[in-house]
Amino acid sequence: MTEFDKLRDQLRDFAAARDWDQFHSPKNLAMALAGEAGELLENFQWLTEEQSRRPSPELLAAASEEIADVLLYLVRLSDKLGIDPVAAAHAKMVANERKYPVEKSRGTARKYTEL
Repeated sequence: MTEFDKLRDQLRDFAAARDWDQFHSPKNLAMALAGEAGELLENFQWLTEEQSRRPSPELLAAASEEIADVLLYLVRLSDKLGIDPVAAAHAKMVANERKYPVEKSRGTARKYTEL
């Protein structure tokens, strides 16, 4: 069993013990995930590029909590949808390698349709 599997199972048990499964529809989980991503973004909202690259210990602690929330909702959503997010991420990386070949995309932030 992988660390991911353990986390997924821990989340299942956590929700089941609280009878929260009834609330964990894909729609609700996706909305909660978006909300937590917004809270993560809020930590960086008014920083300069340089400040965001050198976060204070307080910012790191706050970002760590929000990243955990995002991850937990993402794991729960993927579980409800029967999606293996690690396999999906690997497949997406293969697709991204095709869309963003090194020789065309190195050093530019342009979208693949503009390369």
